[in-house]
Amino acid sequence: MGTILNEWLDEYIGCAQRCFGDRVLFVGLQGSHGRGEADEDSDIDLVLILDRANAEDLRAYDVAISTLTQREKICGFISGRDELRCWSKADLFQFYHDTTPLLGDLAPLLPVISTEDVRQAIVFGACTIYHLCGHNIVHEKSPDILQGLYKSAVFVMQAVHFQRTGRYFKAHRELLAALPANERTLLTTYLQGKSTGKAAGVFSADFTTLSSSLFAWSGQVIREYGS
Repeated sequence: MGTILNEWLDEYIGCAQRCFGDRVLFVGLQGSHGRGEADEDSDIDLVLILDRANAEDLRAYDVAISTLTQREKICGFISGRDELRCWSKADLFQFYHDTTPLLGDLAPLLPVISTEDVRQAIVFGACTIYHLCGHNIVHEKSPDILQGLYKSAVFVMQAVHFQRTGRYFKAHRELLAALPANERTLLTTYLQGKSTGKAAGVFSADFTTLSSSLFAWSGQVIREYGS
């Protein structure tokens, strides 16, 4: 992370602590900034875990961060401790690995995540992609939807690679080098589409082929990990 971002994150943490005091248990960074792959238009995906969280807390938080520069880019995840502990462990696998700690330790706030939880994360993600990709081929025919599904496929590929090897690659460039050829092609396509900033550039030019590739891959993952 660059110096300017680090200074801004320090301001954010100070803002959260002024708002909630010692109720702040953890602050983390996700998304492209957490991976070191952000550009000037990237959102700032922040994780804020409190001892508890209610609607009044959310309203107070909204008021507090309104004083920060780049308020329009702030997004992310806010939760109370007990809700996080009871969260779907299949979801928490990716959540944990994609979060860069800024304040506190996330691990003690989470339940133990097993290899079975990782398998469930893989199957759920692949099933969602398979269903929506098929629907898009027949009904919507939307390059934008297809681009979103390729983004979702990246998370599934990260989980699949972890299940195969025990290694989690947060950065896309590192993951790309570690994938087998068919998955490397999918990730390369996603990165090309992301770099253009417009789904029409990549995903409409070869909509049929790219849809077919994603549909076939997600079906293969379901068959491999769903049994």
